[in-house]
Amino acid sequence: MKNRYEALLVLNTQGKDDNVKDIVDRLESEFQKEGAQVEQVQKMDKRQFSYVAGDLDAGFYVNFIFHADSQLITKLRSKFKLDPEVYRQHYQKLREKKEAPAKKRVAAEK
Repeated sequence: MKNRYEALLVLNTQGKDDNVKDIVDRLESEFQKEGAQVEQVQKMDKRQFSYVAGDLDAGFYVNFIFHADSQLITKLRSKFKLDPEVYRQHYQKLREKKEAPAKKRVAAEK
């Protein structure tokens, strides 16, 4: 059974600020290659970190919402851990989208 997940990736774009779109497109294709169905990609811009814990002081945040099997999260996590452009990653299981009740749908159509 496929669940709905959210992946927040912080990208290391130091010296590559003009290639962010290419990096995001490559990551989206990696999700799809592994069998995930990407629902939404949200580019959240470059942000400064509140404290510096490593060699970077800022990162480009990208949010992916996708449907996948639970085993795929482990696979994606280990794959992106080896990717030098992915600085941090966080995955969270989301609730399924619910259909609007019939009364509200009828009212919305009018």
